Amino acid sequence: MILPILYIANSPHKGRGVFTSATIPANTTIEIAPVLVLDARERTQVEKTLLHDYIFEWGTDGSMAAVALGYVSMYNHAIQYNCRYEMDFDALTISIITCMQVEAGNELFINYNPEGKEHSPVWFELV
Repeated sequence: MILPILYIANSPHKGRGVFTSATIPANTTIEIAPVLVLDARERTQVEKTLLHDYIFEWGTDGSMAAVALGYVSMYNHAIQYNCRYEMDFDALTISIITCMQVEAGNELFINYNPEGKEHSPVWFELV
């Protein structure tokens, strides 16, 4: 499920991103995307490719990875994010939920860092 008001466009922050064409209230689920789960061996192989920047750690120990379908991998990272993501390991989905009201025309951001480390640099900022 992807709300029809979401769209992909060039981002002034980095590459492409996800934007909204209408105002979205806080605490709105804007996307629920299925994932393809990669075991630890498959994850190691994918990390050698361009997909490395688009996968999510998966599972309780983080040894696996998930390739999210839909728009999930297109949300850009920001310390000042307006959306959060939730993983459902049983349903094999990632949901995107707004943390605050997001006005029409604005980009939607998530913070890729784990809870409690939201202000830490992420791997692509360390390069």
